[in-house]
Amino acid sequence: MNKSTTPPAAGTERKEEFRTLSGLPLQRLYTPEDIAAVDPESSIGYPGEFPFTRGVYPTMYRGRLWTMRQYAGFGTAAETNRRFRYLLERGQTGLSVAFDLPTQIGLDSDHALALGEVGRVGVAIDSLEDMLALFDGIPLDRVSTSMTINSTAAILLALYVAVAKRQGADPRRLAGTVQNDVLKEYIARGTYIFPVKSAMRIVTDMFAWCRTEAPNWNVISISGYHIREAGSTADQEVAFTLGNAIAYVEAAVGAGLAVDEFASQLSFFFNAHNDLLEEVAKYRAARRLWARVLVERFHARDPRSLLMRFHAQTAGSSLTAQQPENNLVRTAIQALAAVLGGCQSLHTNALDEALALPTEQSALLALRTQQIIAHESGVANTIDPLGGSYAVESLTNEIERRASEYLARIDALGGMLRAIEQGYVQAEIQRAAYEYQMAVERHERIVVGVNDFQAEASAPIALLHIDPEIERAQVERLRALRARRDAAKTAAALAEVERRARSSENLMPAVLAAVEAWTTVGEIADSLRRVFGEYEESVVV
Repeated sequence: MNKSTTPPAAGTERKEEFRTLSGLPLQRLYTPEDIAAVDPESSIGYPGEFPFTRGVYPTMYRGRLWTMRQYAGFGTAAETNRRFRYLLERGQTGLSVAFDLPTQIGLDSDHALALGEVGRVGVAIDSLEDMLALFDGIPLDRVSTSMTINSTAAILLALYVAVAKRQGADPRRLAGTVQNDVLKEYIARGTYIFPVKSAMRIVTDMFAWCRTEAPNWNVISISGYHIREAGSTADQEVAFTLGNAIAYVEAAVGAGLAVDEFASQLSFFFNAHNDLLEEVAKYRAARRLWARVLVERFHARDPRSLLMRFHAQTAGSSLTAQQPENNLVRTAIQALAAVLGGCQSLHTNALDEALALPTEQSALLALRTQQIIAHESGVANTIDPLGGSYAVESLTNEIERRASEYLARIDALGGMLRAIEQGYVQAEIQRAAYEYQMAVERHERIVVGVNDFQAEASAPIALLHIDPEIERAQVERLRALRARRDAAKTAAALAEVERRARSSENLMPAVLAAVEAWTTVGEIADSLRRVFGEYEESVVV
């Protein structure tokens, strides 16, 4: 008899049914029988070997710890530079840049629609002048930088390369990633600019350019994080992230690139949520499924092409304004899941981020969470320590099975682009988000401090406030730049961006020349808007 399905004695369990955060059914006990059909060699294997279930590198954290990359950006470039230096001096091992909303959607700080948003949820970057200030005193050939930017990713990458060149650094030695994942913007986040086809053209131009000009740079960070933040389940996060990844690979191959020429420069970005065992299984399933997709669908031969290297960030959507100190505990559990699941870099959210951007002190506590896990918990001293657990292996198999079913449905719809255009992916996420919220309201899911274990009032905590003067000063600097630059040179550079956009030539050389001619993010984006137009969102009902 299978002990995992044996009914317990009446009244001995808290619920009639137990499920993961994503709704996967949980057995009362897992035994060898639950993974008897699994071939350990082909499905679990060893770290650094296909199908990479146990990790992408043979030694994992015994060889090198994950990159501790705290996401930061607010106000002006100079202010964010000071936060970068503060965190680097306290043990952060990589940079992660948050840009404000105008920068993300290609609007300069003096644009009418930027009013009230400049420097609010990230740093304001209008030109090379700002980018030079952002990385002042930080040698770019000796630090790895991640930039969370999508629709304007080509422009920000060009700005980064221009700064590196002025520092005397070889762009071919630069390490880091630009998020560049426009498809998830249409699905879950909303900072899109161009129609899908044109946006994909920009992405593949970056793939091709980086192959020769920045070969150590990750050309994209394909993001499941925002899909999960929008309310998806764990298996949907895996499926829709891989669906987007398949679309990018197909687009690059269609543009004439061989899969093994660029696949090793792809990276991924996943959420780290509250259900520890489900999250560990999710990362293992995603890694295994992606390796199989590369081999079976795209016939990749280079082992480096098969490595799903991923960054993780703890779940912002899980943070509560009520009893914000509880968020320290949530973040610690989520970060532990990411480490047990084998992430390559990690950001830990701060306790106050349900209320405001993090203060210096709360950002430091978030960094210390990673350092304690790394140096005190012991979990980094053995590889895939939960591998072989009957429960974890069973959950890994189930998440992979469900994600594969989603990918099959997406294929039947004509691929990810068609699935997005038809609203299928968005509707699935909305359904999952609604079901979770209903479970919270019915008290089937307990959120401590929100629908149970409430306190009459939480003690006030210090919050970061953005001075409104920052916006005025940023606009003044931008206008001063426009007044002193060579207007003819700027106009010629923008005309070349527009000319290339109308042709099939690679956009990146023209964008790099334009930023070096002191054109602005908004001006370059407007040049592309004139050619490509703007995306109009489909209504999902």
